[in-house]
Order: sequence, then C-alpha cells, then structure tokens
Amino acid sequence: MASSADSFASNISLANFSKATELKNRIWFTIGALIVFRFLSFVPLPGINARALSQLADQTQGGIVDMFNMFTGGSLERMSLIALGVMPYITASIVVQMASALHPTLAALKKEGTVGRQKLNQYTRYGTVFLCTIQGWFLAAGLESYGASSGIAAVVDPGYMFRVGAVISLVGGTMFLLWLGEQITSRGIGNGVSLIIMAGIVAQFPTFVSNMASGYSEGSIATGILLGFIVMVVGLILLISFFERAQRRLLVQYPKRATQRGMMQADRSHLPLKLNTAGVIPPIFASSLLLLPLTITQFAGNSLDPEGGVGGSFSTVLQYLQHGQPLYMSLYAIGIIFFCFFYTAVVFNPEETADNLKKNGGFIPGIRPGKRTEEYLDYVLTRITVIGAIYLTFVCVVPEYMIAQTGVPLFLGGTSLLIVVNVTVDTISQIQSHLLAHQYGDLIKKAKLKGRLR
Repeated sequence: MASSADSFASNISLANFSKATELKNRIWFTIGALIVFRFLSFVPLPGINARALSQLADQTQGGIVDMFNMFTGGSLERMSLIALGVMPYITASIVVQMASALHPTLAALKKEGTVGRQKLNQYTRYGTVFLCTIQGWFLAAGLESYGASSGIAAVVDPGYMFRVGAVISLVGGTMFLLWLGEQITSRGIGNGVSLIIMAGIVAQFPTFVSNMASGYSEGSIATGILLGFIVMVVGLILLISFFERAQRRLLVQYPKRATQRGMMQADRSHLPLKLNTAGVIPPIFASSLLLLPLTITQFAGNSLDPEGGVGGSFSTVLQYLQHGQPLYMSLYAIGIIFFCFFYTAVVFNPEETADNLKKNGGFIPGIRPGKRTEEYLDYVLTRITVIGAIYLTFVCVVPEYMIAQTGVPLFLGGTSLLIVVNVTVDTISQIQSHLLAHQYGDLIKKAKLKGRLR
C-alpha cells in the first residue's frame, strides 16, 4: 500500500510549476551551462587541421576512440578543447572508490565524514589531472604518427610544442568541465557530471535520425528494420526504467523507545538494495577492454605487418573481435557479468553495513545482529546481482545482435541508453522533489495565515 508521501508525490501538478521561481531558475541555469558545454565542443585545439582531421576520424571508426567520442558529444572526433570530456574524472573516481574499499588508510578517510570525503575528492582531482596529462600526450603523439602513416597532415606543425600545448589545453578543458558540472549540481538541477555526459550522447541523436531517414528514403534500410529498431529502443527504455528503479527493501527494526507520552514504540525502516548496484560501469569496462586491440591496430597504422609475427597476431585477434562477431558478443557478456559482481563487491560492504546496524541497535527480524546479518546481506546481494547482471547483459547484447544482423549502425547502444535513461529519471525525480517542497511550503504558509486569522 502506498504511503501518504507517495500518494502526495503522485498528485503533484505541473500547474504549480510556474509558481516555483527557484526551480525555474535552476532549470534555466542548467540549460545555459549545457549550451556552454556544446559551444566548447566546437573549439579546436591549436595547430589542428580540421578538414584533414575529419578524414582521419573516418578511418578510426569502431574502436575505443569511437566509444569515447560518443560520450564527449563528438568533441574527440573534432579534437576540441574538451576532447577528453569528463571520462578521466570518471576513471579517477572509480580508482579512488576501489582503493578506499581495499586500502586501510583510504578506508579510514572514507569514515571521517565530510572532511574525509573532501580529502578523497581532492585525490580524485589529482588523479584526473594525471590521467588527462598522460592521455593528452599520447593522443597528441598518436595523432601525429597516425596522420603521418596515413598520409594525412592532421597537425599543422607537429613537434613537442604542439604536444605540450595540446596537453595544457586538454587538461584545462577537462577541469573546466568539472567546474561546470559542480556549478550545475549546486546551482542547477540534477548531477552536473552525469548531465554533461548525457548531453554529449543526446547531441548526436539528430545526426543518427537524419542518417536513418536518408537511408530509409534511399531504400538501403527496409521498413521492417526501421520499425524493429524503433520497437527495440522503446522496449529497452521501458525495461531500463523498470529495472533501474527496482530494489529489494530489507525490513530493519529498532528497539522500543519511550515517546513523549510515555508509550513504548518500536521504530522500523528499510534498507534498500538496488537490483543494479554496479550501474553503467560493467558495460563500459567490458567494451573498453574488448575494443583495445582494435584501437592499437588502428593507431599503429602501417607500422604493423599483417603477415608478420605481432602484426599477424593482432590481425587475427581483430577479425574475431569485430562488432557483431560471436566471440565478441560472448566475451562482452562474460565481461559484463564479471564486472557486475566485482564492482558490486567494491561499492557495497556487507560487513560494514552489518556493523553500522548493530551500533545503532537495528536488526533484521529473524536474523541475529553481527556475523549472521553480514552473511544474510551477502546472500541477498548475490541473488539480486545475478538478476542485475542478466538484465545488463540483455540490454547491452541485444543492440549488438541487431547491428550484426541488419548491418545498420545503431547510435543508441546499450551503454548510452543506460546513461540517458538513468540521468533522465534522476533529474525528473529531483524536479519532483523541488515541486513537492514548494507545495509543502505553500501549505505551511496557508496554515500560518489561518492561525493568525483565528
């Protein structure tokens, strides 16, 4: 049965949206910040030949660069100031998060509250600068060497000055995006970094629609295939929306306490365990590892002999790891399942949760506090992670299978759909929370006015 808060939230009317001035200002600020992000994606790095770069980008399709280009909204393809996007920050935050779960010193910092979180956030920023520097240097060097081996002068004046300038520009662009994301989180609506990633993905959607429409008008895409893609995308969106909000709620009971009227009352709450605790990390890690050989082969260019030892091995591996190949989809599914269990074990610690419940006097009915509670939490989490891994594998493998069968490149793959739907649902929830708080504020004001009239 729905609670009174749930029923009240379901009755929120958007007619009161015009009265929520603070919410409107937050939404307009978020839109303005995302527009700034899109403008920056068209500002190229100094020393880049844009026309030659577009020809070079056509030859590197299908690798890990293509996937990261999707997350940056085409900035990597255009080699803009924000070509690296916020992916270095995401990688650094994942590394720090894993280290805080495994290293005793960082684990102690994590338990110190606000001060510890600020320290970990500082380490994350240091890691972001380090990763941006390394990735920017190799990106600039790879652009020079790959352009030279392909006979395309993508860099006007190659050399160390270009590399240093590119690294400084890329580090500055990524750090500016982090600052912009923080401004969206504090002064806008939703999570800033997540909205920037989603905006980069959605920005390429009109191009995908126009390509599909032109292919359909030219006859290269049949009507059944087009309708099949539409049905698949809508079905996957509904499936993701359902499973991302699904959770197992464990009843937690606290000892009876005396109230102000002298009555003894037992408090109850719930411990929510998400069905997909790992989020979008498993498909990103699995696809990155599988696309790494293809990326190395593309940037190596003519330096690899396809009939030689190392070059022949890479060419053989590359044939079996192409998109849509059975080996690729099998390893992709296995990688997603592995990272689901691995990352869930990192971000959720049953022992720590059981100890916190025991310290606060809480217990799960029928389960003894302490070790038995830890074993029960681990048992429940393992069961729901199996369902979450199957769900993630289905969502990510089905688009790959459709692409392999039809030969039509699908822009909205499983990973991008997961990101877009998750961020959209989270943003809508925050908008509803602001509307709910606004309606409660109006109710309190009316109650005070009625009290004065009496």
